Amino acid sequence: MALSVVLLVVLIALIFEFINGFHDTANSIATVVATKVLSPTQAVLMAAGTNLIGALWGTAVAKTIAAGLIDTNIAVVGSALLICALLGAIIWNLITWWLGLPSSSSHALVGGLCGAAVASVDRWDAVIWSLPTDPWYAGKGVLWKVVVPMLSSPAGGFLLGFAIMGLLLFIISRMNQSAGVLARMARPRWVNAFFGKAQILSAGWMGFAHGLNDAQKTMGIIALALVGATTAGSLDGLPEWLNFLRIEGAAKDMEIPLWVKLLCGTVMAVGTATGGWRIIKTLGHKVVKLHPIHGFAAETASATMISLASSYGIPVSTTHNISAAIMGVGSAKRWNAIKWTVVERMIWAWILTIPATAGMAYVMVKVSRQLGWM
Repeated sequence: MALSVVLLVVLIALIFEFINGFHDTANSIATVVATKVLSPTQAVLMAAGTNLIGALWGTAVAKTIAAGLIDTNIAVVGSALLICALLGAIIWNLITWWLGLPSSSSHALVGGLCGAAVASVDRWDAVIWSLPTDPWYAGKGVLWKVVVPMLSSPAGGFLLGFAIMGLLLFIISRMNQSAGVLARMARPRWVNAFFGKAQILSAGWMGFAHGLNDAQKTMGIIALALVGATTAGSLDGLPEWLNFLRIEGAAKDMEIPLWVKLLCGTVMAVGTATGGWRIIKTLGHKVVKLHPIHGFAAETASATMISLASSYGIPVSTTHNISAAIMGVGSAKRWNAIKWTVVERMIWAWILTIPATAGMAYVMVKVSRQLGWM
């Protein structure tokens, strides 16, 4: 029975990963589809491949999810708690996908974990809210690993997108004032052709960065479930061929098994291959009109921010970063190029994600306890 519950956690985590694939990957390829550099099918296949490569690249974010948010000395992170956390995140992702809103799967998962942990012991300190360190920016807990990046990474994406776009416009303007070959290269036809090719590289980097950050979150959940089950003795007496399920030691010290990396990366790639056209329509067409040069600037800015965060084990939002980068690029064109009413709907989805998923997971834990499931 215990093994069945652990496998159920793994299954639900993979469902979350699949939904993350078609939900958040839409964000990563929206610009390259909107600029018509790649067809939707080509973009999805490229994103699926680069997601898988990114998922296999590192484990810093996985370790943050597994050991950096919940105080396991207070809350026992069991299978039922993880199931409630995942279901809260899945429900929210499906709601926002149906509405075409680019919300954050990362923050949905964090909210679900926090709400479930608090409900399981009726104590706020079950969540590691803040562990300040020296230097201050290396602090741990929800404040430093989630809330601060939730504000700073989109701001950085906006400013970097604005700066890259401004620099490119300045260079093209100077070329246009020149004579001969440089002036011809500054013409719209040449600019679109050059950045059409360059955007394939930036979109590939964006897909890689998404896999590097987002796929690792599910790796962390699965590893957390297996570490807990191994420590509790739930996996004792398994047949020898199932011993790969056992992960000894503390979550904070573990290495993510290769099979978990491959499984999560593959499921995300399959989810990516199903597409997410509702969200692509919002980001690629409704926020601002994009050309290849704008897509290149937005993807480069966003991928830079996500890759940097991933190297420090910070679970940032692909959604927030690419959306903010698109806004920054659009603002560099002109301030009123942005459709701010659409942006307002997106921001409300961002604000509500963590409290909504925390609330759903909290209620699920309480109901599960009343029904005798926990």
